[in-house]
Amino acid sequence: MPADVSNAFDVAFFFADTALAENEYLQPQKLQGLLFLAQAYYAVAFKGRKLMPAVFVADERGPLEPNVYMAFSKGRPDIDADLFLPHEVEGFLEAIWRKFGQYSTEKITTMSKETTAFKRAKKRGNRAEIELADMQLSFVRAEKTPGVETFVKPKIYRTQSGKPVTVKSWTPGAKSPN
Repeated sequence: MPADVSNAFDVAFFFADTALAENEYLQPQKLQGLLFLAQAYYAVAFKGRKLMPAVFVADERGPLEPNVYMAFSKGRPDIDADLFLPHEVEGFLEAIWRKFGQYSTEKITTMSKETTAFKRAKKRGNRAEIELADMQLSFVRAEKTPGVETFVKPKIYRTQSGKPVTVKSWTPGAKSPN
């Protein structure tokens, strides 16, 4: 399944840079939790689409993306990252940060470990992969986690008279349903 961001490091750098801009230290375990939440909620908000090509495993510390975890284990890695994410993705990640950025590392980890997705993977063994479909299902049900609608609000456009309208992207050559 294709992802909307080319790699997990771009998302990790987004959270690290956002924390830095707010003069906050972002612990590696909290970064892992934010990555896990972002991937899961993205699948919910965008009907199964994958945010980033990442594999999360069920570790005793909580959900981990092992490659990002290793790279950030001794601080910010010196690698090229795409600092310009698609507008839709950046807006979504900002919503994740606004909702969960102030949470403690322990709260994010506990919340993530209590999901069915984590528990299923952990039951298969330490460091077993957490399936995206399981993540999506756990977060759709909002088991021990806030519902996606509490922080990702659909944009409502209105006419000049205030009437709500549905806006769809223009596709050249497509015929109107009317």
